[in-house]
Amino acid sequence: MAETKDLLFEIGTEEMPSAPLMNAVKQLSPLMERGLTEAGLAHGAVRVVSSPRRLAVLVDAVATATDEVHEVKRGPAANIAFDADGNPTKAAEGFARKCGMTAAELVQREDTDGRTYVFAERNIPSAPAMPLLSALCERIIAGLEWPNYRSQRWGSTHETFVRPIRWICALLGTEIIPVRYADVTSGNTTRGHRVLGPGEHEVAEPAVYEQVLEAAGVLSEERRREVIAAGIALVEAERGGAHVDTPKKVLDEVVNLCEWPTVVVGTFDEEFLQVPHEIICESMLSNQRYFPIYDAEGQLTREFVVVANGRPECADTIIDGNERVVRARLYDAKFFYDEDLKVSLEEFRERLASVVFQEKLGTVLQKSERIEALAGEVARAAGCDAVVTADAVRAAHLCKADLVSSAVVEFTSQQGVMGGYYAQAAGETDAVAAAIRDHYRPRFAGDELPEGIVGCIVAVSDKLDTIAGMFAIGEPPTGSKDPFALRRSAIGLLNILRSRLGCGYEELVAHALASYAAQGIQFDATEVQAAVCAFIKGRMEQMTRDEGVSADVVAAVSAGSVRVPASYLALAHALEDARANDAATFENLATAYARASHLADVSLGVEVNSALLGEAEANLLTSTDQAQHRVSDALASGDFTAVIGALASLREPIDRFFDEVLVMDEDEALRQNRLRLLNRFAAVFADVANIGELAKKK
Repeated sequence: MAETKDLLFEIGTEEMPSAPLMNAVKQLSPLMERGLTEAGLAHGAVRVVSSPRRLAVLVDAVATATDEVHEVKRGPAANIAFDADGNPTKAAEGFARKCGMTAAELVQREDTDGRTYVFAERNIPSAPAMPLLSALCERIIAGLEWPNYRSQRWGSTHETFVRPIRWICALLGTEIIPVRYADVTSGNTTRGHRVLGPGEHEVAEPAVYEQVLEAAGVLSEERRREVIAAGIALVEAERGGAHVDTPKKVLDEVVNLCEWPTVVVGTFDEEFLQVPHEIICESMLSNQRYFPIYDAEGQLTREFVVVANGRPECADTIIDGNERVVRARLYDAKFFYDEDLKVSLEEFRERLASVVFQEKLGTVLQKSERIEALAGEVARAAGCDAVVTADAVRAAHLCKADLVSSAVVEFTSQQGVMGGYYAQAAGETDAVAAAIRDHYRPRFAGDELPEGIVGCIVAVSDKLDTIAGMFAIGEPPTGSKDPFALRRSAIGLLNILRSRLGCGYEELVAHALASYAAQGIQFDATEVQAAVCAFIKGRMEQMTRDEGVSADVVAAVSAGSVRVPASYLALAHALEDARANDAATFENLATAYARASHLADVSLGVEVNSALLGEAEANLLTSTDQAQHRVSDALASGDFTAVIGALASLREPIDRFFDEVLVMDEDEALRQNRLRLLNRFAAVFADVANIGELAKKK
C-alpha cells in the first residue's frame, strides 16, 4: 500500500460575497472526494475551511500513488470465442472491445469448472499522485459553479472565477503540488487578514494550516460562528435577559463577511424609538447587517450589535463609525414614516389605481375592491357576527393602501405591517389595524397565521382572489412556473380555513370568480370554478400526505363528499389511525363496505319495501338507518372517530345478511328490493369516503 500524506488546497481571492461563498463551500468537498476517487487515490476525511478571501480543503491521509491493479475478466468459452481455424468470432471481438483490447490479446485457460475460457488480463501499474492532483485541483477551480453571480476575469487571461484569484496554496505533505490557473501558480504560502496579518505566511504542511491562519488573523467559519455566538451571549447576559435578534440569513451572511469577528455594541438616538420598530430593525438588518437588541419585556432598545472584522482594541473607533452610518439610515426611515402619516389611507388607496396588479387582471385598486366584496362572503361562510363582518370588510377596503407609501416603497417586506400602523394612527379599530398588518400571513412554510379572525378573513380573500384570477385568465401554475406563488397561497388559505374559520372553499371560489366576471373578464365560469377547486383540493391532498396519511386513505377521503378542510383532514387522520391503531375496527369498516358495494345498483334507488324483508334483511335495514343517523350527527359535530365506529357497527348485520339471504333471487321483486337495501347500506358510506379504496388494500 502506498505511503499517505495530508493534502491542502487553498484558493485565495479578493473578498467573495457571502452567498456565492456559501454555495462554493457546499460544492468543494464533493468535488475533491469525487476527484480523488476517480483518480484512484485512497484518502481519509475531507474538510473545508473558508473565509471571505479563501476557499480551502484539507484531506487526511492521501495516498502518494495509486495502487497497482491486476484485472482479470472471464469471457465466453474458448470454443465459442474462436472457430475451428482459430479465428476470433464476434463473441470474442465484442468481449475484447468491451475490455479495451483486441481479440489477439485475449488468453485461454481452463477455469475451475474444467472448461476452457478466454480471459482479458490487464496490469495497471501504480501512478504517482502529483500529476493526478495537479490536474484535479485545476479542474476543481474551473468546475466551481456560481449561480446568480457573474464570474470575473483579471489580467490578460480568459479564465474566470467569482472574484480574481490572487494566490493558490497546494501541498501534499511538505511538497508543493504544481497548480496553475490563469496567471496564478501554486506555492506554499497563504495570506492573512488584510490589517491584522497582511502579507504572505508560509505553510510548512497541511497540519499547521489553521494555526498559521489564526496567527495571521483569520478564523475558520466554525470558529467565527462560535466567537460571534459567544459575544452575543455575553451582550445578552450583561443586559439581564435581553435578546439580540439574529435572523439566520443575516447571521450566515455576517459570519462570511469577516475573518476575525469582534462583537461590539452601538447605540442610536432615542427619537428613533418613536418609529415602528419593524422598519428600524429592517433598516439595520438589511442595510448594515446590525443586530437589534430587545429588552427582557420584548421592547426594542437603543442598542444594536455590530460584528466587526478587527480586534477589540479598535472597538471605540468601530462603534463611532457604525453609529454615524446607522443614524443616517434611521433618519431616512423616520422621514418616510413621518411623511406617510400626513397622507390618509383613503388617499393612498386611490393611488392604487395607477399600480398594475397583473396586466390582464387590472390594477391593485380593482384587486382591493374584489377583496372587499369577497371578505363579506368569507365572513358569512364562517358564521361571523355583524361586528366582525364589518371590520373584515373595512380592513379589506384598506389592506393594500400602504403599498404606495414611502416606507413600504423603501422597505418592501413591511407591506401590511406599515398599513397597520397607519390604520391605528387614523383611528381605525384594533381589529382592522391588526387585520391589515397580518393579511399577508402565512407568507412561507411554518409562518404564523393571522392573529385575529378579521385578519384571517382578509387573508383568505386576498389569497383566493389571486388564485381565482390567474385561473380565470388561463395562467395556472405549471411544474416550473408559479410567479404569483399560487401553491403557497392555496396552502396558506387551507391552513386558515382549517385552523381558524372552519368553513369550506367551494362556494367562496364561486364568489371570487363572480367579481372577475363583474369586472368584465371573460371566462367559462363552470370550467374555471372546477379547475380552481381541483387545484385547491390537490394542495389539500398533498398537505394530508405530508402529515403522514397514506395515499390510499387520501384517495378514499377525496372520493367522498367531505370538502371542508378541517373535516377533510380530521377524517383522513381518523381513518389512518383506525388502520394503524385499531386493526379490527378498520377491518370491519373495509370488509362491510367491500361485501356490499360490488352488488349495489344505484339506478334502483334506496326505497325499500319492508313487507318483502326477512329477519336478516330487516335487521340490516334498521342497523343501516341507525348508522346513518349516527354518521350524520358525528359529521355535524366533527367527531370522526365516532363516524368510523358507526360505519364499523354495520359489519355484523351485513355479514348476517350475506350468510342468510340470496341477493340475486329469481323473483325480480325480491331481487330488486334486496339491491335497494344494499344501495341504502352503501349510501351511509357515500358522504364519508370511498371505503372501497381501502378495502382493495386488505
